[in-house]
Amino acid sequence: MAMPARRGRGAAMTRPTLSIVILTWNSRPLLEGCLAALPAATTPLAVETIVVDNGSGDDTGAFLARHPELVVTRNARNRGVAPARNQGLRLARGEFLAFLDVDTVAAPGAFAALVGELRASPDVGLVGPKLVGSDGTLQYSCRRFPTLLDKLLRRLPERWGRSVAEDVELRAWDHASVRDVDYVIGACQVMRRAALDEVGLLDERIFYGPEDVDLCLRMQRAGWRVRYVPYAVVAHLERRVTRKLLSMLTLRHAHGLGYFFWKHRYLLTRPTIAVARRAA
Repeated sequence: MAMPARRGRGAAMTRPTLSIVILTWNSRPLLEGCLAALPAATTPLAVETIVVDNGSGDDTGAFLARHPELVVTRNARNRGVAPARNQGLRLARGEFLAFLDVDTVAAPGAFAALVGELRASPDVGLVGPKLVGSDGTLQYSCRRFPTLLDKLLRRLPERWGRSVAEDVELRAWDHASVRDVDYVIGACQVMRRAALDEVGLLDERIFYGPEDVDLCLRMQRAGWRVRYVPYAVVAHLERRVTRKLLSMLTLRHAHGLGYFFWKHRYLLTRPTIAVARRAA
């Protein structure tokens, strides 16, 4: 059950350019760092920040109470990624919409750059930044659509699974140039409202992954391009999880992946999509 949303201070003002949806669960320290980086990352955009607390049992509630500028909605239990992010989308008023993981720190100008790319390219529906680790190491965040064979081979020891990973994660490319890709991972995605309105919200039958792949595939089938934008940079930190939680998430992800393949009617052959250029 979701508690009534709290509108941020100034919510009745002019419509924001960008709405950022952040999902959190027992991650107050990470949430604090994520939010602290947003002013520099979004200037000069008019922004509303929406935090969906997905049933946290830590001091997240008290922290959010000290930030009346945020739009906040809280769940009594963890509803999963797609349902909770959709809650945030339903509250969003922006012309552009973003998902941002709580374990991220956006670099100065990152969101301004992503919105700028969308404004300059009317046929692009969704963009993602370059993700780096806490030490600045590149994370392979834009990829080819997965197949069942990819997933199975990547479970093998590295010397056998490495070539599959290199292919799926486009590792032969330096990730230093703007490029249209199959999908960008959901740690940070920015999309135009018109594209989301056309394809619909996240599929709530996917609790944890691959809702981000599904969204990008649906956008491309509707004629929208998906683009990787490396001059926007977001640090994606490593979160520690318990073995029990990791096992649960692995099972949820496997279930979601099976549903994804069933939904899109493919297993071993990657979908090929020729996206027609939209009129400006």
